[in-house]
Amino acid sequence: MRACLLAGIGEFALQELPDPQIRHAREVLVRIRMVGVCGSDIHYFTSGRIGDAVIHYPFIIGHEAAGVVEAVGPGVSRLRPGQKIAIDPALSCGRCDQCLAGRENTCRHLLFRSAPGQLPGCMCEYVVLDERQCFPVSDALSFELAALSEPLAVGVYAVERSRIDAGAHAAVLGAGPIGLSILHLLAARSHGPLFVTDKVEARLDYARQLGPLWAGNPDRVEVEAEIGRLAPRQLDMVYECTGDPEALRQGIRLLKPGGRLVIVGIPDEEEVSLPIHELRRREIDILNIRRQAGATQKAVDLLESGALRMADMATHHFPLAEAAAAFKLTAARADGVIKAMITL
Repeated sequence: MRACLLAGIGEFALQELPDPQIRHAREVLVRIRMVGVCGSDIHYFTSGRIGDAVIHYPFIIGHEAAGVVEAVGPGVSRLRPGQKIAIDPALSCGRCDQCLAGRENTCRHLLFRSAPGQLPGCMCEYVVLDERQCFPVSDALSFELAALSEPLAVGVYAVERSRIDAGAHAAVLGAGPIGLSILHLLAARSHGPLFVTDKVEARLDYARQLGPLWAGNPDRVEVEAEIGRLAPRQLDMVYECTGDPEALRQGIRLLKPGGRLVIVGIPDEEEVSLPIHELRRREIDILNIRRQAGATQKAVDLLESGALRMADMATHHFPLAEAAAAFKLTAARADGVIKAMITL
């Protein structure tokens, strides 16, 4: 099979590798058709690491994927060859204390596709998955939307876990794919006034179509002053989706006493400083989001129902041989990119 391997910082290599084989009863061979370029993949592309997760080259990355079932093991009961699927890149053990508590995203033995030291990613023609990672979708759902179910699942999990109240004043800092997924969900659920920031004007233009009360570029406007004018009692909830330490601190300043900061973005830094006394005096809650748990089917159902119209988030398409161009575009946030897709 053809595979695109990360061969060094900012460098991909197209190679021929042996096709993977089904070895266990509940495994499924999948022909990959679409892979979305994720922000976490960009960390690996630009720096070779996320914290202490360090790439050892060469390595296949890419985890937002969709494809078609090619073959199934003898123990597979709910999938058949020819079926279109969305993919959950995480494989939990199902037995540890975390899994038994419904926290498969923090499974003690989690294996994640595209994570160093765990499983290779999906930027290749074929992968073998556990049946539990495969979510059938209708023929009417595009491969783009099926792949977008992965970042949407993170958004679904973040919104559910934040327990946002109806009528709450909320901001989404960072209108990338996951931030926009959260904004889609909040707008669809008729929450209170919404605010959004991003440094890419094309992403703000997209966000404005979802009807926030205010959207602005922190490089061009005084975000806290503008939001403070419209929400003088400050915000109930801030979803920080950039990973920028300054955005984290800004999120804290935007919150009212008793507000909640939901950390979704992944920082480049291994450590981030926060204003502890400001957090303490105003009793700000901090909630960390680790990928998602039990949200993939919910994301697929939302996309199948048409409740969320997200197809135009897939702004750019590249063949597998041009993966480096897709990653460079995404890393630079150039040409109005929201989500670059690799087609196979």
